[in-house]
Amino acid sequence: MADEETQLEEGPLPVRRLDQGLFEQITIGFGFPSEWDARYPSQGQTAADAPRRYITLFEDFFLQGNFRLPATEFMAHILHYYGFHISQRSPLGMVRVRHFEFLCRCHEIEPAVDKFRVFYQLIRNIGFYSFGNRGSAKKILLNPPKSFHDWKKKFFFIIREEVIPIAMIFQASYTIEKEELAIPTHADWYLKLTATPNRIFGENVLVAVQMSDKWPETSTEVPILKFEDRGMLFLQFIFLSYFSALNC
Repeated sequence: MADEETQLEEGPLPVRRLDQGLFEQITIGFGFPSEWDARYPSQGQTAADAPRRYITLFEDFFLQGNFRLPATEFMAHILHYYGFHISQRSPLGMVRVRHFEFLCRCHEIEPAVDKFRVFYQLIRNIGFYSFGNRGSAKKILLNPPKSFHDWKKKFFFIIREEVIPIAMIFQASYTIEKEELAIPTHADWYLKLTATPNRIFGENVLVAVQMSDKWPETSTEVPILKFEDRGMLFLQFIFLSYFSALNC
């Protein structure tokens, strides 16, 4: 679990690093509607200064973790089960959750918390939560990011109920109990989830696997309907390029 712990810094939360261009890259590039009211922090604000009804999100969630808004149902289930606030999650924790969800969607497995827990266990360091590999389970994420430079300084505020419609608890203290889980080594779904490297996907791919609802306006690709997969939108190039490369 050493790699997770190296992502977190000691001391109080730092103030916002003045880089409004990165904020606009996310809000405009990922199609945030005006009613979400994404706000660039004022000078001197930290990630703990979200206004009432707003939450703090870190930009590396999007740039390194394939996170999109509104949050998926699986993301809501993860937050509800573990009982901490999304603004208390480290970017590496986001990478692991979204990578797991992607693998499940790729293999037509419904992502679920009980399956996620087979591979990962909750860890905490200096107020932020992540997920470490469960030692008795196989690793499914190869080559995770080694660091997230100044990630605590790159954040913004957004209206919670518009993007994550569940109540979340900001945990001041949290006791993580060690748990031992049986590993279903012979289960069909477990065998299908093979180790793949961490990748940053384009919006077309995330839309195809139902992890984004924003089809890029500038896309030259044509969505096709694949009836045997319950009406999900897929792209031919995704099957040929991305999924086959990932052994999906």
